[in-house]
Amino acid sequence: MPMPWFLLSLALGRSPVVLSLERLEGLQDAARCSPGLSCHLWDGDVVCLPGSIVSAPGPVLVPTSLQTELVRRCYQETDCDLCVRVAVHLAVHGHWEKPEDEEKLGRAADPEPEEPRNASLQAQVVLSFQAYPTARCVLLEVQVPAALVQPGQSVGSVVFDCFEAALGTEVQIWSYTQPRYQKELNLTRQLPALPWLSVTADGDNVHLVLDVSEEQSFGLSLYWNQVQGPVKPWWHRNLTGPQTIPLNQTDIVPCLCVQVWPLEPDSVRTSICPFTEDPRAHRNLWRAARLQLLPPRGWRLDAPCSLHAQATLCWQAPGRGPCQPLVPPLPRENVTVNMALEFPLLKGHPNLCVQVSSWEKLQLQECLWADSLGPLKDDMLLVEARGPQDNRSFCALEPSGCTPLLSRASTRAARLGEQLLQDLHSGQCLQLWDDDLGALWACPMDKYIHQRWVLVWLACLLFAAALFLLFLLKKDHVKRWLRLLKEDIRAGAAARGRAALLLYSADDAGFERLVGALASALCQVPLRVAVDLWSRRELSAQGPLAWFHAQRRRTVQEGGLVVLIFSPGAVALCREWLQDAGPAPGAHGPHDAFAASLSCVLPDFLQGRAPGRYVGAYFDGLLHADAVPALFRAVPVFPLPSQLPAFLGSLQGPRGPRPGRLGERAEQVARALQPALDSCLRPPGTAGMGRGMGPEAGDRT
Repeated sequence: MPMPWFLLSLALGRSPVVLSLERLEGLQDAARCSPGLSCHLWDGDVVCLPGSIVSAPGPVLVPTSLQTELVRRCYQETDCDLCVRVAVHLAVHGHWEKPEDEEKLGRAADPEPEEPRNASLQAQVVLSFQAYPTARCVLLEVQVPAALVQPGQSVGSVVFDCFEAALGTEVQIWSYTQPRYQKELNLTRQLPALPWLSVTADGDNVHLVLDVSEEQSFGLSLYWNQVQGPVKPWWHRNLTGPQTIPLNQTDIVPCLCVQVWPLEPDSVRTSICPFTEDPRAHRNLWRAARLQLLPPRGWRLDAPCSLHAQATLCWQAPGRGPCQPLVPPLPRENVTVNMALEFPLLKGHPNLCVQVSSWEKLQLQECLWADSLGPLKDDMLLVEARGPQDNRSFCALEPSGCTPLLSRASTRAARLGEQLLQDLHSGQCLQLWDDDLGALWACPMDKYIHQRWVLVWLACLLFAAALFLLFLLKKDHVKRWLRLLKEDIRAGAAARGRAALLLYSADDAGFERLVGALASALCQVPLRVAVDLWSRRELSAQGPLAWFHAQRRRTVQEGGLVVLIFSPGAVALCREWLQDAGPAPGAHGPHDAFAASLSCVLPDFLQGRAPGRYVGAYFDGLLHADAVPALFRAVPVFPLPSQLPAFLGSLQGPRGPRPGRLGERAEQVARALQPALDSCLRPPGTAGMGRGMGPEAGDRT
């Protein structure tokens, strides 16, 4: 029948795709062979008579394997049939026989027997094809030149075009030679049933593509093909013409099948199930599976498809690790989906859960009784084992295993072993399961937990009474101590909560050491200090500008301050920016955050957003106060270390420590700064070249 030719892949695997078939013109069969071989197709079909296997007189050609490929044989532009192309791979089988004289005398044979060894080989290869209700046999003559004749080696292949076959049929192919030197090869293949229906997958997008003529009407149904129970269709449409139908990713399960039929009387319905081996479909199936409790002791696994799974009961202790399977003593059960199953229990319990596993992997776990019997209980599960002559033993199921009750282990069950046995014998435990080999008991632990908490509360009350008595006896001292503690906590919280971002120009190595000493001293105040000296790796990865943006945003959001440390080099950079000259290329290093930050700092000062976010500082002896550009004097600028108390008070904010303690911290910072500052104060004329050091350097532009 005429049909469009986008064919569904013959091996619908994990990702079904659409294949385009090669087009053959004309009605004539044809044969072709590998380079170096010559082949000829006999006219018409031959009779299939394999005959008996005979011994090879020497090297002969034999078929070694068969391959098939689907093509389309077209008689007109739109009139095509499905056709099977067959490739037969050939090899040289057997060896030349040695002459008897050579075997007896142990010498080389006469030259005359050498001639057959240089001859070419010729074979008649038969191809037999059966596809109900037709059968055909064709004969191919193949000749191999002497140069390719190597015993045991493959010589190439011969290809036959082609055997016509009906859609959805099973084809069988045999190949052998005449005469036959070995058992015939055979191959069986199932042809696709729907050459005009395909499934395409592009990532998470899955579509059904129906490529039919515009006037063709057909019915399409999607259904779950279950082993148990009837077919469950969940989508049906009557459609006309070519269609592309999207499928929801979550609806794809292994048993999802497609059924298509023409809207004609007595039409045949054809089905395919393309997602049987799709891993995504199996994951969706387990996501869709649900466990359901059926009172009083029944349960059911609801799923759209059949599952290979086993179920067992487990005991889930509240907040104590994974659910512990009760195997043994309870057995594992094979699961039949959508079918009611019975628990081998006498009573239900909220801590009893159901585990469903597939191929030793846990897939589902639900505590079915939690809704009807309440939340998990802190009960101890006792496992009773029964032996001959009414010999019984008990152990308690704990995360470490089943602990014998009368043992010396350091677990809760071992410590309470005698009490639990008394509870069991007095009828305080609930029997969950019972048979000839043993039983399961759930013993409440509430009273033992209450006893423990009573002792804890009693100790807390005694401690509170002692504190109250001490407070009455030492009321004045306690009040003074509480006031001091409150101030220290408030000051410490304020200090720890304040962030400081130090920005400076790396004039030389000595100045960098001085800034590092200041940052380390401020951390002891304590403040949370950020400085590029301690973030070289982040600077290299992010770049100075990105690093400054991140640090500035964090500092401002946390209520901290950005500290601009002015030096001759920093003043020079600021004046370059204020004069719209910008920094000279290469004027600063790859880690100089100060030069990179000026593009963001200057707009804050020009637009009046700097007060409350910025403070300035410079070091005594390295820069005059007048050298700081006037724009930056909109915020406090402190000389260091002469105004360290005011500088620290500004950094710590209004909730900082008392003035006396602030002075002590200022002295500590000054002692930490002095060695580094002395190394930077050199006699005139010995200052580093770089950007210059000394008071007069601030006047250069």
